[in-house]
Amino acid sequence: MGVYLSTPKTDKLSADGENSRVRFGLSSMQGWRTTMEDAHAALPDLDECTSFFGVYDGHGGKAVSKFCARHLHKQVLINDANSSGDLPTSLHKAFLRMDEMMKGQRGWRELTELGDKGNKISGMIDDIIWPPKGGDSDKIREDWDTEEGPNSNFPGPTSGSTACVAVIRNDKLIVANAGDSRCVISRKGQAYNLSTDHKPDLEEERERILGAGGFVVAGRVNASLNLSRAIGDMELKQNDLLPVERQIVTAEPELKTVQLSEDDEFIVLACDGIWAEGVTHKPGFAVSDM
Repeated sequence: MGVYLSTPKTDKLSADGENSRVRFGLSSMQGWRTTMEDAHAALPDLDECTSFFGVYDGHGGKAVSKFCARHLHKQVLINDANSSGDLPTSLHKAFLRMDEMMKGQRGWRELTELGDKGNKISGMIDDIIWPPKGGDSDKIREDWDTEEGPNSNFPGPTSGSTACVAVIRNDKLIVANAGDSRCVISRKGQAYNLSTDHKPDLEEERERILGAGGFVVAGRVNASLNLSRAIGDMELKQNDLLPVERQIVTAEPELKTVQLSEDDEFIVLACDGIWAEGVTHKPGFAVSDM
């Protein structure tokens, strides 16, 4: 059976919500995969003027995508750049921060919990999808202290995840993307791409991969990963002579900023499976009406 089921699981987890600025709907389905490796976050009230939506398409396991769904938006909010009003820089730092947070004893412990089977994940669904409940917002702070333990030298996960997020603040939309999940905006009935699929055959991506000592075979990084940017996949980020942005695979997001207007109708965020014609497995997505 491998990584695919003989019959797809078509049960869907769906929800919707709204505030004074946006309305959203979301849905996810496991499909043909043996496990559900995707995650999403929908927080219409990240703060008083900001809404956050994200999809995370995991590979090699579900732990990294679940970790991002739990933590990435919090890092955007508490970053110093966000405090000074520089939301794009805050998003950039939050993506890279995920790799740092997944190292060491605490990272190992949480990834083990998130990758575990059974009720540990199902009990976290509300925290992953919905904004913090009353009184919890005060807990969003940087307290990721180093923990001593048998896995203090844990280099991070070998599994990984894409990340494609859309943040709406006042009349601005900022999209940050690493991987091949996508964001599209509908403007006057026309669809416009707001993200790029990061594949190793793109010239800029290939140059970085080769420069870091990697190689590309049959459209795959080191004959393995069919993405050139992702959170996690730490075995492809081990060149100590290079910054994180120049590793074989990098979590550095590509950023786009859009000035919103009355012509903008909605945005769609979705994992790669939802865009491929004839492919019905692995869609996890959030939709926001503006």
